[in-house]
Amino acid sequence: MSFEEYLVQKKINGEVFREKKPALYAEWKTLFEQVHPESFTLQKKFLINNIRREFLLPAQ
Repeated sequence: MSFEEYLVQKKINGEVFREKKPALYAEWKTLFEQVHPESFTLQKKFLINNIRREFLLPAQ
């Protein structure tokens, strides 16, 4: 699973996230590529919710 696919699964608009917070996006992408997706979720659990609220993926 790619980081972009993970963001879609978590209902986060990856494009807007990358534009608005490029440093945080790059940091998270690097970490995601080094660990299992479940480990990433556990490490960033509460932060993911904040990012989702800020960059919610439009309903399709």
